[in-house]
Amino acid sequence: MANTHPALSVDSDDHELRRGLKARHIQMIALGGTIGTGLFLASGRAISNGGPGGALVAYAVLGILVYCVMMSMGEMAAYIPVAGSFAHFASRFSDPSLGFCVGWVYWANWAVGVAVQVTGVAMLMEFWLPDFPSYVWSIICLVILIGFNVFAVKGYGEIEYWLSAIKILTVIIFIIVGFCVVTGTAGGNEIGNRNFHLEGGAFPNGFLGFFNVLVTAAFSFNGVEIVGIAAGESENPHKTVPTAVNQVFYRIVVFYMMCILVIGLCIPYTDPDLLRGNDDISVSPFTLVFRLAGAEWAAHLMNAIILTTMISAGNSGVYSSSRTLLAMAENGSAPRFFTRLNRWGVPLCCLIGCLAFLTSLFSSGVVFNWLTNLTSVAGLVTWVSISITHIRFRIGYRRQKLPLDQLPYKSPLFPFLDLFVIVIGTIIIFGQGYHTFLDPIDGADVVAAYIGLIFAVVIYVGHKVIMRPAFVKSLDMDFVTGTIPIDHNKAEQEKKLPLKKRIWKTFLTYVI
Repeated sequence: MANTHPALSVDSDDHELRRGLKARHIQMIALGGTIGTGLFLASGRAISNGGPGGALVAYAVLGILVYCVMMSMGEMAAYIPVAGSFAHFASRFSDPSLGFCVGWVYWANWAVGVAVQVTGVAMLMEFWLPDFPSYVWSIICLVILIGFNVFAVKGYGEIEYWLSAIKILTVIIFIIVGFCVVTGTAGGNEIGNRNFHLEGGAFPNGFLGFFNVLVTAAFSFNGVEIVGIAAGESENPHKTVPTAVNQVFYRIVVFYMMCILVIGLCIPYTDPDLLRGNDDISVSPFTLVFRLAGAEWAAHLMNAIILTTMISAGNSGVYSSSRTLLAMAENGSAPRFFTRLNRWGVPLCCLIGCLAFLTSLFSSGVVFNWLTNLTSVAGLVTWVSISITHIRFRIGYRRQKLPLDQLPYKSPLFPFLDLFVIVIGTIIIFGQGYHTFLDPIDGADVVAAYIGLIFAVVIYVGHKVIMRPAFVKSLDMDFVTGTIPIDHNKAEQEKKLPLKKRIWKTFLTYVI
C-alpha cells in the first residue's frame, strides 16, 4: 500500500477552499475563460509571420499539443481534485524539485499573464484617451480584478461565466461575418481564397515562418489548463472536469482554427496593419475584418469587446496564480502566510499583477511584446511538466496494481500523447529564440528570449542542490489523499435517463 503524504494535501481544518464552482462555471471557463489578447491582438502577427497556411498549420499543431495536455491533466485532476494541481501532482508523483519548479513557473506565468492583460487594457484606453496616463488604467483594472477575486469563489465563477459568454458570442459573430466577407455577401467584394495564392503561396516564409507562429500560438492557448486549477473548487469534479476537457477540443477548432482561417482568407499576409495590431487596436485583425464588411464603427465596438475580454482573462489569471501560490504554501514551497484565507474561503494571496506598472515606464507596445514572449515559454514549460508528471502518475498507478476503471477520466493512447507533448514542447522551448543567435548576436536579446527557460532551470537546480529531495518511487506514490469517492449509483441513474431528459439536463447546466 502506498504511503500517504499529509504535507502534500492542500486542505486542512484551518484553511479550506470551498467547492463553489458549478458545472456551468467550469464548462464556460473551459470554453472561453482565457480568450484574450493572444487571439484578438497577436493573431495578426501570426498571419504576417507564417502566411495564412503556415499560421493555420501552426495553430493546429499547438491545438493538438494543448488537447493532449488537457487530457493528461484531466485524468489526474478528476481523480484527485486539489487546488494548484500541477505543482501538487509533480511533487506527489514525480519529483519534489519538479513540483517546486513548475509551481513557481506557473505562478510567474500567471503573474505576468495578469500584467499582459492589464497592459492591454492600458493600450485599449489609449485609443479613446491617448493623453491619459496609462498607469492609471492599470491601477483601475487591478482594483477591479482584485474586487472580483476577494469574495466567494462562486462570485468569480459567475463573473467569468458571463464575461466568457460575451467572448464566445463575439468570436461566433466574427466567424459568421468573416465568411460573409469572403463570399462577398458582406462588403460587396468576393475575396474567396485569393489571399492563399499571393506571391509565396500559403507558406511564404517556409518552415521558419511556421515555427515563428508556434510561439505566438502558445501564447494564444496559454491558460487552457485552468480547468485543473478550478477542479479543487468544483462541486462535482468527477463529472465536470472530463466534460470541460472534452470541450477544449471544440474551443480549439471553433474559436482558434476558424478565426485564423477567417483572418487568413480576408486579409493578405502582406498587409502591414497585421504587424501593427499589437500596438494599435484600430488595426487589430478583428477590426479589419469587420471594416471589410462595411462596419466603419468596428474599431470602437471591438475596442469595448476586447476590453471586456482582457478583464476576463486577467480575472482568470488572478484566480489561477492565487490558487497555485496557496498550494505551494501548503506544500512548504512558499511562505506559510500565503495559506491564509478570508471569511469567504478565498486566498489572500490574490493581490498580484504589479508588473502592469511597467506600462508607466515604457511604451505599452514594447512591454506587451516582451511579456507575450515570456508567458509563451512559461506556458510551454508547464505543459511539458504536466505530461512528465502524467507518465509518472500512470507508472505508479500500474505498479500499485490499481484498476484503471477507478479513474473518472482516462487519457487515451498512453504514453504516446505525453511523449508527443514532451518532444514538440521541448523543441519549441529551445528553438523559439533561434533568431537571437543570428548575426549580430545581442546577449540581451538571447536572455530575453530564454528568460522563461532560464528561470525554470535555476529554480529546479537550486531546489535540487539545496534541499536534495529524492525522486518519488512508484510504490511510494500516494493515490489516496485528496480523492473523492465516485457515486457509481448516480452515474448509472444518469445513463438510464431518456435521451431528451439527458439533453435537457445538459442544457440546464449551462444556465443554472
